[in-house]
Amino acid sequence: MGNRFPAQDRFADGAQFIDGRLRPGTSGRTHAVVDPATGDELLTYELAGEADVDAAVAAALAAFPGWAGATPGERSDALHRFAAVLAERAAEFAAAESLQCGKPIKLSTEFDVPGTVDNAAFFAGAARHLGAASAGEYSGDHTSYVRREPIGVVGSIAPWNYPLQMAAWKILPAVAAGNTIVLKPSELTPFTSLMFAQAAQEAGIPDGVINIVNGAGADAGERLVGHPDVVMTSFTGSTAVGKRVAEIATATVKRLHLELGGKAPFLVFDDADLEAAVQGAVAGALINTGQDCTAATRAYVQRPLYDAFVSAVAALMETVRLGDPFAPSTDMGPLISYAHRDRVAGIVDRARGYARVVTGGAAPDGAGLADGAYYRPTLVVDAAQDSEIVQSEIFGPVLVVLPFDSDDEGIRLANDTPYGLAASVWSRDVYRTGRATREIKAGCVWVNDHIPIISEMPHGGYKASGYGKDMSAYSFEEYTQVKHVMYDNTAVARKDWHRTIFGDRL
Repeated sequence: MGNRFPAQDRFADGAQFIDGRLRPGTSGRTHAVVDPATGDELLTYELAGEADVDAAVAAALAAFPGWAGATPGERSDALHRFAAVLAERAAEFAAAESLQCGKPIKLSTEFDVPGTVDNAAFFAGAARHLGAASAGEYSGDHTSYVRREPIGVVGSIAPWNYPLQMAAWKILPAVAAGNTIVLKPSELTPFTSLMFAQAAQEAGIPDGVINIVNGAGADAGERLVGHPDVVMTSFTGSTAVGKRVAEIATATVKRLHLELGGKAPFLVFDDADLEAAVQGAVAGALINTGQDCTAATRAYVQRPLYDAFVSAVAALMETVRLGDPFAPSTDMGPLISYAHRDRVAGIVDRARGYARVVTGGAAPDGAGLADGAYYRPTLVVDAAQDSEIVQSEIFGPVLVVLPFDSDDEGIRLANDTPYGLAASVWSRDVYRTGRATREIKAGCVWVNDHIPIISEMPHGGYKASGYGKDMSAYSFEEYTQVKHVMYDNTAVARKDWHRTIFGDRL
């Protein structure tokens, strides 16, 4: 394993991108980016402090009038050029993403990067279609129409599990709608967010429209959310941190978009295609080493299929190949860090006191894996519905399987966590699946599949998984201000409704 991306050279000028250039942070503290597959240090950089956030917000504020005043066509053209630059540099983006995250190169190459290019192309087109209600004489005496206007400077915070895609999800709809933005990625994974902003600059998007600050949440993140010149915050991360973000944003009456944790149910009815469900469960549970808020984490299997499902999932999990993220044959890479691996292992180890680990449940000891933050694909059964492993977000390669009897029970169990981000249902019966898609409380419900996302459709949750939407035209509802404009058509000085003020003096 080795450094497949020259991070030290690429970010020699610093890991903050403010007003069109890289610069060092000013917090007085440094952070080492570590390759989770090897433990090697990839880049040590100066973290952003409050002064860096202030500078980035000032740059975004200065750039806002010009960018907001550009025509939809001009913004669209710039985003089309941006998509082309991203496509040209696909291999470089994939290498940087796999290096900093430890994800298999085939995942970065076939999922993360193409999805990001497609997002850019989608929002390039969507920039021309900020739809609103048709103009009309709704009162009879007035013509009304609706404007959708940019709201200003957006301050967004993104997580470490999909750094490139999350940068795209935060930045693209905001700038397509005419806003400017300051994004704080996770300090663990700064590379591709910086590269994303540089690519936008190369495509002709003006300096200051997109700014990146890499710093810790307690100082850079909180300063960004609480900044008086930031009018909206979009946050993706854990529910616990989301609550803190909401507290800070509420104090300054900011618009707030939250995409928080998940605990996706995988509901298998007794008429499902067993092979398809097994394949879907293993793929859905292990994508990105399970570090996905929509990953399949709780499989509820109707009792006639339960034993066969458990046996087949265990057998399939044992074929998954852990290894060098840059090897084409690797199926699953390490977790993001040793600390996170230990957290995942702790949840599984505690579960041994009340459940049974069928396979996995340990770090591998094979050659080339001992130095990385690897953890074997893990299947757990015999857990109670109210146990930690069923109710808490694990964010690792762990699937727990529970049986159910009636359809009523299965749907009830699927809804029985605080979360509601995603779910899937598996059945050949259209009426069964139709009922489940109506009654499961989640922002996305797949039928006979689990995980696929597309730019044209919204992503966001119910309940403790947050509110608001990423991707799709619905995201413009987050990033635009709706204004009603009303023209009098009568040219009459004294209106009938004035009687409520002047009475019989009219």
